[in-house]
Amino acid sequence: MCGRYVIGSNDGELATEFDVESALPDWIADHRPPRYNIAPTDPVPAIVVAQRGDLSGQRTMTALRWGLVPSWARDPTIGSRMINARSETVAEKPSFRKAFRTRRCLLPASGYYEWYRQTDEQGKVRKRPHFIHRDDGRLLAMAGLYEWWHDDAGIATPDGEPGWLGSCTIITTAAADSVGHLHDRMPMVIEADGWQDWLSPDLTEPEDIWPLLAVTQAERLQAYEVGTAVGNVAAQGPGLIEPLAD
Repeated sequence: MCGRYVIGSNDGELATEFDVESALPDWIADHRPPRYNIAPTDPVPAIVVAQRGDLSGQRTMTALRWGLVPSWARDPTIGSRMINARSETVAEKPSFRKAFRTRRCLLPASGYYEWYRQTDEQGKVRKRPHFIHRDDGRLLAMAGLYEWWHDDAGIATPDGEPGWLGSCTIITTAAADSVGHLHDRMPMVIEADGWQDWLSPDLTEPEDIWPLLAVTQAERLQAYEVGTAVGNVAAQGPGLIEPLAD
């Protein structure tokens, strides 16, 4: 499971890295800072191919709420339970199967957190947070899905006005041996040569989509323990990913 992650780049840098073609929306700007403690229901930057409006067909970056809300949901609270989609069932599960065919996105990450559960001699469980990242510092292009939900009552928008809510989920798979001792799941990624096909709404058959999904090479992943401050969703700053002193 991926339940917290980090983006150590601002949105302008992400736009360059992912070859964003269209102008970014007004609420995304170069000065938007890196984010070191992204949590479920937070707005996150997502790379998509626009399917409507003046930008249709262009690769763009938008903000989606983390935690997918299916179009048929009665209210958006279901999204907090759908931050991850298991690769083994994503093509069949009603919540994800339509998005898997036509609404795929890339979710950039510098790395993500997992908590190692350790039981002491008294039987008390201690959760020790670790930061997992590529050893070369490159971004992970996490495989994501997105969906649109119409908010008739305005309960999901800050101003209480009805409108559309965009949300997303991260596809996960069995963890590689290098990080499996921390958690049995990890995010799937899309390699750069597969970005165009992954984002294309015209590629709709699962047998053509599956080969694009990959796992970051195990030998490239590093994990180290960090301080417990990351457990507070309000905590931010690069200090959260500093290795814990021995």
